[in-house]
Amino acid sequence: ACAHTSLLQSSFQPGMKLEVANKSNPDTYWVATIITTCGQLLLLRFSGYGEDRKADFWCDVMTAELHPVGWCAQNNKTLMPPEAIKEKHSDWTEFLIQDLTGARTAPANLLEGPLRGKNTVDLIVDGSVLELQDLLDPYLYWPVRVIQNVGGRLRLRYAGLSEEYHDHDTWLFYLDVRLRPLGWAQENCLTLEPPTGESLISFTSDWQQALEDAQLDGQKNPLPLEVFKDHVDLPKHSFKMGMKLEMVSPWEQLQICPVSVTKVYNEFYFQVMLDDLSAEAKPHFVVCHANSPGILPVQWCMKNGVGLERPRAYEGQDFDWADYLKQSGTEAAPDACFPDVSMGRDFAKDMWLEAVNPHRPAEVCVAQVTQVRGRLLWLRLEGVPKPLSECIVDVESMDIFPVGWCEANAYPLTPPIKPVCQKQKKIAVVQPEKQLARSQPVEASPVNHCQPAALDPGSANGRYCCSKIFVNHRCFSGPYLNKGRIAELPQAVGPGKCTLVLKELLSMLINAAYKPGRVLKELQELEDQSWDCQEETLKAKYKGKTYRSTIRIVRLADQIPDFCRKVCVKLQCCPNLFSPILVTDKCPENCSVQTKTKYTYYYGKKRKLSKPTAGEETAEGELAKPTRRRKKRKAIFVQKKRRSSAVDYTPAEMALQSGSEGTSSEPREDHTDTSSVEVTSSRPRRATALRRAVSAGNPALSPALSPEAPAGRRRSTRSLSAYNQNSKYQPVEEEEGQLVLDRNPLEWSVDEVVQFINSTDCASLAGIFQEQDIDGQALLLLTLPTVQECMDLKLGPAIKLCHQIERVKVAFYKQYAN
Repeated sequence: ACAHTSLLQSSFQPGMKLEVANKSNPDTYWVATIITTCGQLLLLRFSGYGEDRKADFWCDVMTAELHPVGWCAQNNKTLMPPEAIKEKHSDWTEFLIQDLTGARTAPANLLEGPLRGKNTVDLIVDGSVLELQDLLDPYLYWPVRVIQNVGGRLRLRYAGLSEEYHDHDTWLFYLDVRLRPLGWAQENCLTLEPPTGESLISFTSDWQQALEDAQLDGQKNPLPLEVFKDHVDLPKHSFKMGMKLEMVSPWEQLQICPVSVTKVYNEFYFQVMLDDLSAEAKPHFVVCHANSPGILPVQWCMKNGVGLERPRAYEGQDFDWADYLKQSGTEAAPDACFPDVSMGRDFAKDMWLEAVNPHRPAEVCVAQVTQVRGRLLWLRLEGVPKPLSECIVDVESMDIFPVGWCEANAYPLTPPIKPVCQKQKKIAVVQPEKQLARSQPVEASPVNHCQPAALDPGSANGRYCCSKIFVNHRCFSGPYLNKGRIAELPQAVGPGKCTLVLKELLSMLINAAYKPGRVLKELQELEDQSWDCQEETLKAKYKGKTYRSTIRIVRLADQIPDFCRKVCVKLQCCPNLFSPILVTDKCPENCSVQTKTKYTYYYGKKRKLSKPTAGEETAEGELAKPTRRRKKRKAIFVQKKRRSSAVDYTPAEMALQSGSEGTSSEPREDHTDTSSVEVTSSRPRRATALRRAVSAGNPALSPALSPEAPAGRRRSTRSLSAYNQNSKYQPVEEEEGQLVLDRNPLEWSVDEVVQFINSTDCASLAGIFQEQDIDGQALLLLTLPTVQECMDLKLGPAIKLCHQIERVKVAFYKQYAN
């Protein structure tokens, strides 16, 4: 709808001139032209470059040093062209005179003061005075005061009426052709009179005083003319007296009636009256123009399969336009008189939107499109009792808005009497997409889904919208985020609606992570009772798999700083890594001098510091010798791709599956019915993640798991006497070098796995199993690629370890598979 599109318009227009600080020469300025706008951002080109776009640059109205033309002369500042074009002209003074002749300068009040950077719609403040055209006479105007501005939809009160007459208030969108700036009527030789039918201002002295008061108020607080820059000039009409046409009835609901042109005021306005053939007919007429919504050519209803109401007292059984025109001796208005009647603007049946209740203009309702015919939409208003719940509107109507408009402007939306759809069950797990794709970097784009930023967070229009959120690339990135990928992100995201800006920003951070799924999990746990949140679904792609999770995102602009900081703390990075504050040089947190360990301790999950043993304590004043730190091993997190072919499970595989029903809080693939009951497990989560791979996909672990695996790779190992002495369940070494297990490895604990590894020639790796909580079930799931990737082992040690694991697998199949 055009009402929504207009909210995205900037108060600045392409072609406007202004004076801009010259970066190459401090304390000097030069004239620049606005090429295009994007919210509070302006694309500028210095005068002298002509059509050359290579030096175009963006600037923010709220932060850049911009001034109207003539400011330098008034303040004794130097005008100097940029160095790149300095030699292009010999006389720059003469050039500027020619360049600025007939040009329009950017208004000073939009470059400084309280109106700086504001959108057009926000220039209209409570108390502003305009002139409103009379409904029944296009030559009459009367001042009105703005009582409320809701996203450009104005609540207006006639001058002379007090608060007690609020029932007479009028609601109009600020682009309505009936609204004009104060002084319009006088400039165009029109009449200023109270509105027809308003008997409340009955005496001449009363309305004369009201007129003077309104004009005085308008002069004290003049409305910037930029408000009316988007008003459409009315085209000339070609209607003549006596012409017949069809029209959506302004008097009766859901009716399209024959009407006649009864008066032509001028080349812009004409009057139509409802055809009524009865003797006691009361005239119903309305003023129209060439673009009036609802006027249609003769036989439009027949061509579009819509019923046409017969004129009252029409004698014929079926209404026929040819007979009717012949009997009345009139002619049909030509099709050329009407706007494009076929334009539907991509509306379709069953679409949802928000619409004004025509019976209560202050009320905006949830509405569903029930029918589309040419330019007309049939709407059903939810929450409005029948039969008043249906209406017909034009596709260009300024009384229809996209879903979310009321929320963005903090205006109450009338809810449906019955829910539109059944509330879906919320699942707090990360679910994979069927389509698998490689991880792609996310590019930020301007979030223009609501009016752009530079809104005052305290105002109704700006409460749910925010300015830019900056990505401060120099700040500490923490253990989860890849510093190189962070450096590739744009410097800022926004302005726009809070939830949309944050959703895009979080998506960028997730894709900049070493393991996006882990960051997604951390964000899923983020919560604060004081926040006004909205749940959004975010995605993470990692190694060919896509995960989803529901994240709570704040909706209010004043909660964004706290939200950003807590997200940073959750990800163990600098609290200013992304923030509404731009860090230009040195971070206030001084994060650049902190080591990763210290920074994690202060801002991330505080970890316990191990106490030194008696032999490690140092005397006072002595320097402690640096201890060698073992390289941190990667946490095991295995996920198997699901195969489409059916698999025959052996009893042993069924045993593996039955032991792997536990869930964990890690992001995971979920191919099962999400409504089924999940059994929680007290087992360590990394081991659980391994076991879950069996449930999610093919339980075939590796060729070595098969009972038919070749024995040619078996090697003899050292004696297991140490293991036999320490282990409660002692395997017995056969002559052939194979293990004989006295206990099913599916039941081994983490300590028993560590004891077994200690008894082999891979004892140096036993600590990894303890670190990563690998029990018997997880041990049987390990393969060579998994060991290499998650334990960070080179090929040689990995093969040696896998050989020992393979011996356990073979013994398991021989002894317990059947």
